[in-house]
Amino acid sequence: MQAKNYPIRDWANDDKPREKLLSKSPAALTDSELLAILLRCGPADSSAIDLAKEVLKLCQNDLNELAKFTPQELMLVRGIGIAKACSIVAALEIGRRRQGTRPREKVVVKDSREVAAYLQSVLRDLPYEIFAVIYLNRAGRVNHFEVISQGGITGTIADPRKILKIALYKEAVSMILCHNHPSGSLQPSQADEELTTKIKEAAGYLDIKLLDHIIVSEEGHFSFADKGML
Repeated sequence: MQAKNYPIRDWANDDKPREKLLSKSPAALTDSELLAILLRCGPADSSAIDLAKEVLKLCQNDLNELAKFTPQELMLVRGIGIAKACSIVAALEIGRRRQGTRPREKVVVKDSREVAAYLQSVLRDLPYEIFAVIYLNRAGRVNHFEVISQGGITGTIADPRKILKIALYKEAVSMILCHNHPSGSLQPSQADEELTTKIKEAAGYLDIKLLDHIIVSEEGHFSFADKGML
């Protein structure tokens, strides 16, 4: 247990709440450590964790009870001013609202036209080229959309290693490559075709399927899958 009068900044990194959250996960922190991150600091003679423990004493270490406290009641704890009290109340209110919100359903990808319509709304008017990837789960729902790179008018560089690293991190089982052509042309370049082949082969070794590579511009869209090029 850390001693009083020993500021958190002097603790080992593994013991500091923020560093512990970043290196492990929020779930690895105790209630007092999470609360200490909100409080940021304690009074002159104690740390933020000491102050967090004093706050938790008010509710017998029951967060459901803590959520019932008003800012004015929290300010009865020495070291809790209006800013800290409002931070606690706001954080608990966010948690309450999250609990009452239904998870948003992930979009199901049906065909290249549907994907292209979305991409055109996002990419077609940009004066520079953007290369992005849509990552999908086993049910064909969109897990993640990531802009991999952006470049000049004539092109951009997409790193296959970065694309596949994100696919593994997001636990994708399939993906769709996509980029825009600011020039308006929908014809894929030789570099586009070579990159598509390279990523398809590399993804195959990881049991990740490349479903399509879609190019969009003001003129419409081009689908590698629809053209039988995958």
